[in-house]
Amino acid sequence: MAEVSAMAFRWTGDCLLLLDQRKLPHEEVWVACKTAEEVAEAIRSMVTRGAPLIGITAAFGVVLAAQQAKQKGSSIQTELEHASQVLLAARPTAVNLSWAVNRMMSVAREITDLSLDDFVARLEDEAIAIYREDCEANLCIGENGAALLPENCQVLTHCNTGALAVSDLGTALGVIKTAYRQGKVRFVWVDETRPFLQGSRLTAWELMKEGIPFKIIVDGAAAWVMRKGLVDAVIVGADRITRNGDVANKIGTYMLAVLAKNHGIPFYVAAPTSTIDISLPSGEHIPIEERDENEVLGWHGVRVAPENAHAFNPSFDVTPSELVTAIITEKGVASPPYQESIARLMQGE
Repeated sequence: MAEVSAMAFRWTGDCLLLLDQRKLPHEEVWVACKTAEEVAEAIRSMVTRGAPLIGITAAFGVVLAAQQAKQKGSSIQTELEHASQVLLAARPTAVNLSWAVNRMMSVAREITDLSLDDFVARLEDEAIAIYREDCEANLCIGENGAALLPENCQVLTHCNTGALAVSDLGTALGVIKTAYRQGKVRFVWVDETRPFLQGSRLTAWELMKEGIPFKIIVDGAAAWVMRKGLVDAVIVGADRITRNGDVANKIGTYMLAVLAKNHGIPFYVAAPTSTIDISLPSGEHIPIEERDENEVLGWHGVRVAPENAHAFNPSFDVTPSELVTAIITEKGVASPPYQESIARLMQGE
């Protein structure tokens, strides 16, 4: 059994340890998962988050299901089929989840002639391969994105797209980190990202660790800092990108894209190609997760809204492709018209 360690997760060979991102930045607590069901619950309850990391986490969840089946002496294929459905149901919008689970299940269906030990080991190898591929993708996304930014720029970002959301460097935040190390980025505006505060809790935490200058702003302040000429580029991540370049990302992203367009500011999306879902023609077909209204009505168990008030809490929105300046991937940068440029990227041209 191999071991893998990253900022947000650790694989010990028979247990997946997940950094509980609900507790950050005040506590660093690790949650141990030994079954696919526990992994699915960790994804569903936001212990772990970020589209690429959800995919990696789910891949190890499939490995845990195989290990459990081996220990119980039950049908490994039956257990894996059940586990895959449990994992797929955890969160609907991030396509990396289904991409990783389907990749793991494709391997499982092809290696039925192996011994149980070799079967489990082969699945573990595949999960580790998914992790390592994402590490490489992060580095390439960082370099490809940094090349687009002007010197001495100020950038605005939304949600958390750094090492807490992926295997290593990050996607949008990976671009920012890379550009900062190159001397291109001098300052970062961090949207707080209501209602789960991924920006003020998580992105700020990562930027402090990197020593990158930043300030947190409420989501509603983005228009004003753009109007004041304090933003040279907006960089966000993605949970799903469709064939035509429409982008599903954390709620509030669409608003930023509209504002950026109005102020003549480039709006960049950074994501691995595993986030591109070419089976969907447009964003109208993306399932949008709606979460518990209490995430909006209060915080950390303290209610801030009046009793009997209700809330609408979509976790994501869809930004139309015409508002996106470029999509930055590990294979290169896609530009309008996206139907053609995305197709070329996915074909490896």
